[in-house]
Amino acid sequence: MSRILITSAIPYINGIKHLGNLVGSQLPADLFARYMRGRGHEVMFLCATDEHGTPAELAAAKAGQPVEDYCREMHEVQAELAKGFRLSFDHFGRSSSPQNHKLTQAFAAALADQGYIREVSEQQFYSIDDARFLPDRYIEGTCPNCGFDSARGDQCDNCTKQLDPTDLINPRSTISGSGNLELRETRHLYLRQSAMKDQIEAWIDSKTDWPVLTTSIAKKWLNDGDGLQDRGITRDLKWGIPVQKGDQPWPGMEGKVFYVWFDAPIEYIACAAEWAEKNGKAEAEWQSWWRTDKGAEDVTYYQFMGKDNVPFHTLSFPATILGSGQPWKMVDYLKSFNYLNYDGGQFSTSRGRGVFMDQALSILPSDYWRWWLLSHAPESADSEFTWDNFQVSVNKDLADVLGNFVSRITKFAKSKCGETVPAGGSYGEREAALIADLTARIREYERLMETIEIRKAAAELRAIWVAGNEYLQAAAPWSVIKTDPVAAEAIVRFGLNLVRLYAVLSAPFIPDASAAMMQAMGNHDSAWPGDIAEALSVIKAGDDFTVPENLFRKITDEERAAWAEQFAGIRS
Repeated sequence: MSRILITSAIPYINGIKHLGNLVGSQLPADLFARYMRGRGHEVMFLCATDEHGTPAELAAAKAGQPVEDYCREMHEVQAELAKGFRLSFDHFGRSSSPQNHKLTQAFAAALADQGYIREVSEQQFYSIDDARFLPDRYIEGTCPNCGFDSARGDQCDNCTKQLDPTDLINPRSTISGSGNLELRETRHLYLRQSAMKDQIEAWIDSKTDWPVLTTSIAKKWLNDGDGLQDRGITRDLKWGIPVQKGDQPWPGMEGKVFYVWFDAPIEYIACAAEWAEKNGKAEAEWQSWWRTDKGAEDVTYYQFMGKDNVPFHTLSFPATILGSGQPWKMVDYLKSFNYLNYDGGQFSTSRGRGVFMDQALSILPSDYWRWWLLSHAPESADSEFTWDNFQVSVNKDLADVLGNFVSRITKFAKSKCGETVPAGGSYGEREAALIADLTARIREYERLMETIEIRKAAAELRAIWVAGNEYLQAAAPWSVIKTDPVAAEAIVRFGLNLVRLYAVLSAPFIPDASAAMMQAMGNHDSAWPGDIAEALSVIKAGDDFTVPENLFRKITDEERAAWAEQFAGIRS
């Protein structure tokens, strides 16, 4: 079996993330990791909190805490929420780790040795009222490209255009809101991305199977305007990884730190080193996932992220790896997502608009959210969360289709056959026809999962559940048992085997419900089905089973209305 390396974009430390953040990276990455493990592959699934840069400093200041304490606490919060959503990370690390400090400084030294770092004397905004230099995310203003009035000094969130702080119209400090700024000279290190343009473009062109969203964004940044620009990789901040050449001082860079977008992707690699230390593994074990001279040549690497993160992962991080001249593993497939909007607008932390991860888990278990988010993943275009759609999807897909099937067959089996699987009868033409149909459907489900077509895979899984309901309705064991009890027993046995099969197939999407179904069927072998006829004969006559508690309850109209009001946020 293959070795599969998976990373999802690491979330900023500043606060709890909303459902759009979740479905844009971590959740689909978890779906893929669970599926690949289920197919027998060796998987390393890594994520971390992104703890450096201005977002961390600003959030800590707002909370009235030292930034180190704030980051430590919020890492624990995000780790617990990840567990709540059943995100199956092999390790959930921290970009402030000693391992990331060491690797980031080593990459900078290697890039300098290869001639891909240059020092630049530049004019940078200094806030008179705040008495400090303002790195890019400490500055907001109007985007010169689209007119958005809250563009940041590094990028406009509205049109995604890369910016410099001096590009902004009417710039202001995000610390104090002051526009009393002046330009002062400071020195910084730049990554010479422009010198690697042809190499990066050739690498992107070789990825013919990437989503159009991914390659179109990468190409836009490569070729729009003046093309790929050199990128500053240091900042005048206190919180971050100190600028050094490996373990040596970097003359002229005293008191500066590396830019968060330089060190954050390196944390993917450092995260594996953290995993090794935590689990008592040798250095060679984590390097076998990341260095092609240490065994990673047989690894397939997948990244998952929202479209706003694509430029850094298709250009800047590859430039860091390629420019180092070292044999680090580069991504093989980059799955990017559009935005999930909230009920006619955008999620907003400041306005309390939309559902955030902690709030979601406070009102419903994770499987409800996992199913809706994945089955509505914003793959080909932006998608929108509405409470009406959420209610319909939960009630029809989870409660009426899957939950109803499991409840009907297990309750009937217990009431008519006791708590062991009946022995009578054998499968006939009806069962053979369903096996043939399920075989085709499951093979298509596998294809869609392997190509990471998430919405289509969810639709195929639902169709597999529907097929079981249609079988049970047509076979009607509650009628057959009156005239042919032996034949009814065969239907029951087949139906219970369908429950176990559904548990295996559904585990990547709804792991808790899957575990409940598997436990009710006696925790039989959970291996992925090869021959479907064999898979539907795993549960034998005489095996024990139980009736699981209601897998999914329906959402009432009253609940839907109350939640829509609760999460509507502050109205203008």
